[in-house]
Amino acid sequence: MQQLNVVICGFDHYENIDVNPSYEVPEALARDGIGEPSDVDDPLHDANVSINTVALPVSFANAWPTLLETLDATRPDIVIATGLKHAAHSVAMERCATNLMNAARPDADNALPRFEPIIKDGPAAYWTRLPLRAIINDFARDGIPATLSSDAGTFVCNSLFYQLLHWTATQDRVLAGFVSFPPINGGSRLQNGLDLRQQVRAGRDVVRETIRYYLQPSSGDILIA
Repeated sequence: MQQLNVVICGFDHYENIDVNPSYEVPEALARDGIGEPSDVDDPLHDANVSINTVALPVSFANAWPTLLETLDATRPDIVIATGLKHAAHSVAMERCATNLMNAARPDADNALPRFEPIIKDGPAAYWTRLPLRAIINDFARDGIPATLSSDAGTFVCNSLFYQLLHWTATQDRVLAGFVSFPPINGGSRLQNGLDLRQQVRAGRDVVRETIRYYLQPSSGDILIA
């Protein structure tokens, strides 16, 4: 059985958000696990999964160094970063991260970068390493509203996503990507967001499909365009 280390990170606090899914979902997965394999042929039978979580500040300067400390300590095979999209109605799987910081509001350190590169002379963008097609198919089967997103914004979420993929490009074999959660709405369809239970299930689907892809890579699981 193969040992797989998974890091799932989120953010510790968003202004005017009482219950933050990018904090609650990683904690729920670390506490409750990712569930049992679906059948005897499920590749998850071949993995012993360890989940580590870390809550990050909403800070251009400090989010990535905080995550990097956990990555150095745990040496993960898979890294799932999560954040919050305030106006979203569904879970968004982010396709790519761009090399741009352009804040419309200050971060937790009162920083307000405008049209600055995240990494000077870095690539213009990095593509996710997650099996988006397989994940979206799981969302559909579980009744989870979801979308593919080509824009993680230009605030701290995108900055973290870009630096994570920049780091991943130097690693031997690490899968990494970013999930944007909507606000928690308590189940009401009249508001933005989704019930927390749906969001935890979505996080579980992301981790399970990424582990399957890690163990048995397939080009059919990938969806970029």
